[in-house]
Amino acid sequence: MAFLSLGHLCVDLCQGALPALLPFLIAAHHWSYGQASALVLAATVSSSIVQPLFGHLSDGRSLPWLLPGGVVLAAAGIALAGVAGSYGATFAVIVASGLGVAAYHPEASRFANYVAGERRATAMSFFSVGGNAGFALGPVLVTPLALTLGLGGTPLVAVVPAAVAVLIARELGRLKGFRPSGDGAHDHAGDAAEPDQWRPFALLSAAVAARSVVYFGLMTLVPLYFVDELHASEATANTALTVMLAAGAIGTLIGGRLADRFGRRVVLRTSMAVLTPLMVLLLLGGVGVAIGALALIGAATIATFSVTVVMGQEYLPSRLGIASGVTLGLAIGFGGLGAAILGLVADATSLRTALEVVALLPLPALALALALPEGRAHVRRRPVAAHRYA
Repeated sequence: MAFLSLGHLCVDLCQGALPALLPFLIAAHHWSYGQASALVLAATVSSSIVQPLFGHLSDGRSLPWLLPGGVVLAAAGIALAGVAGSYGATFAVIVASGLGVAAYHPEASRFANYVAGERRATAMSFFSVGGNAGFALGPVLVTPLALTLGLGGTPLVAVVPAAVAVLIARELGRLKGFRPSGDGAHDHAGDAAEPDQWRPFALLSAAVAARSVVYFGLMTLVPLYFVDELHASEATANTALTVMLAAGAIGTLIGGRLADRFGRRVVLRTSMAVLTPLMVLLLLGGVGVAIGALALIGAATIATFSVTVVMGQEYLPSRLGIASGVTLGLAIGFGGLGAAILGLVADATSLRTALEVVALLPLPALALALALPEGRAHVRRRPVAAHRYA
């Protein structure tokens, strides 16, 4: 799990590095904000929307080489983004980086399911927190490099992911030992006794999409709200966003343990139920109250990311790749597109109105969560080879 989480950190580091790289690209090439936004859209589509395709491919035949390969491609693309030169070349390498991210997630989530044992939600929370850390470290890594070395320093971003890819490649033999016997077209020999539950999975995916709009909407609008509505400094606005993300990382670890103890649905429903009151508190309070509310909002929202991945895998026990690709990629990608619509709402009305819309979105997600059955927490025996490394 540590190697899988480390790979997750690296691919999401590449995703987190792109927004921090945009100001340097605009300054160097005099690109418009529209061109810069198109780069972000390209990264979103290639890294999120196409994940179910990779999940489908890996469901047909497990593809463990995607683990190191995805890390390498993601790192190579973002490393070349600063030195590609033309807009077309930059666009192409960012798409390639996104495809590396998309290739890694479904296969890594599959293997995270294999190695998790009975405490799947807890184990998946460790996998997910690697991604949280990666998003946070992307700007921390790329900004000093670009400031000190210029865009010519961006290839150095790939050094750590390349080293991690080598480590994962060396661990593939060990990771393969956790696969169920007869790993072929499907993951389980007993699928006939455990049919896929597509209707609950569709409801879950819709809930994940609504939650993702809340998450990306807050990521986009909160810094602007603090500066324009609460009249706080840019530093305070960024601090508030950091508090939300840090609380989310802590919430991820706690949420996994709670889901294993009390059930996945309980954690998801509770999370969705508390978000609207917390959003109201955010909108009614001053700077201090808003930051406190954001900490709780971040913990409640991000805590369920790993839980919903496990739920998706339990609803589709013979389609782990598709389950992961949708709950980690497609639904979250739609959340990013929804956040763009919220930006248009803010332009047409006000930031407060857009955040009021965000405050209402957890309610349909809660209604969907209330309709979900508990997933089958079927226990898989691990092969003898796995026990030697346990």
